[in-house]
Amino acid sequence: MRKPGTAVPSRRDLLPRPAPLTARPTAVVLDVVVPVFNEQAGLEAGVRRLHAHLRETFPYPFRITVADNASTDGTPEIAARLAAELPEARWLRLAEKGRGRALRTAWSRSQAPVLAYVDVDLSTDLAALLPLVAPLISGHSDLAIGTRLAPGSRVVRGPKREAISRCYNVLLRSTLAVGFSDAQCGFKAIRRDAARQLLPSVRDSGWFFDTELLVLPERAGLRIHEVPVDWIDDPDSSVDLVATALADLRGIARVGRALGRGELTPGTPQQDVGERPLQTSSPQPPPLAEESAPAVRGTLSRFLRFAAIGAVSTVAHLLLFGLLRPLAGAQVANAVALLICAVANTAVNRRLTFGVRGRHGMVRHQSRGLAVFAVGLALTSGALAGLHAVSPAAGHRTELAVLVGANLVATLLRFLLLQAWVFRAHRSGGTPR
Repeated sequence: MRKPGTAVPSRRDLLPRPAPLTARPTAVVLDVVVPVFNEQAGLEAGVRRLHAHLRETFPYPFRITVADNASTDGTPEIAARLAAELPEARWLRLAEKGRGRALRTAWSRSQAPVLAYVDVDLSTDLAALLPLVAPLISGHSDLAIGTRLAPGSRVVRGPKREAISRCYNVLLRSTLAVGFSDAQCGFKAIRRDAARQLLPSVRDSGWFFDTELLVLPERAGLRIHEVPVDWIDDPDSSVDLVATALADLRGIARVGRALGRGELTPGTPQQDVGERPLQTSSPQPPPLAEESAPAVRGTLSRFLRFAAIGAVSTVAHLLLFGLLRPLAGAQVANAVALLICAVANTAVNRRLTFGVRGRHGMVRHQSRGLAVFAVGLALTSGALAGLHAVSPAAGHRTELAVLVGANLVATLLRFLLLQAWVFRAHRSGGTPR
């Protein structure tokens, strides 16, 4: 029994604290991985710039590892030449694509006590590299990430990428309840002992690797350090935004299920002799609310989740509308965007707000969800038609004010109908119908 007056240990106190690194002056302290796929145009300039920066500013021995994941252009030849010319550079060739696969392979083979990665285009200002890895060298933190969404960050990028990035991070907070601010910035570092324990549990081999790598240690109570960065968007980036977004959504659903079942836990690495274990028997975090009825009970809890999902759906609708309008016209673009978002909104609310799992009743829930959506659409369209009937010369601001009010009423009505009709059986504890 705890004695009166003694402090209750925090979750962090239950974990061994990282020790400062004691690497020999001649041993490599930092291994910076540059994952690449068909980057012959910018590879040499990026690696030479990174190498020059580390030579001038980094006070410890370092290595640069170019991880080529199945490039089909001249990238392998350039990477091999750089490895031959630069004493601190090496080249790793993988037969399969995937940024996550490249990072996992390179980090798993490295003996450096601190592992990092940067994107080959160096969109992130390298001045943040030393502040990124310093907390890991000192033992203050286990992981470190660059963030473009924290106060102090300076970001230059187009409105589409800005909106997608912010929507993605809002979605992470509302579904997986994460605390870190920027999951996808290509500027991260991790201690090797932490990587050896975490990597066996990270399943994704693509772009979602970053997010999955952060969710698990945060749940385990490890310390993640965030560094505000200066970041300039690369206009020539070849990333497929639509495919990446869909893969990220699938990853969120998979990780959410694993967390809810208690299946996502750190692996058991083969540690070096004398290497400190990352974690002892610390209490497991509670499962996410989306996987069980007790965690989603209460009207207020449901409504807060519903509101967060609705906010993301609204932004997604605007993005889809903007993408489709030049091709299909305003009315068709609006209808298609609304339909896609309505189906996705019902599916996400089904799982996260009302805790319904499995395929049983999915078609019925979606059909009822579309009916509820039609009610809301009729309400907003009717409000706008009524305004024009009363005041044909109403200005744009008046229209927006009416639509905002109508949308608030429609949102409340939608929530009530979802709870009382669409997912009625699940809410009352019965089998979802």
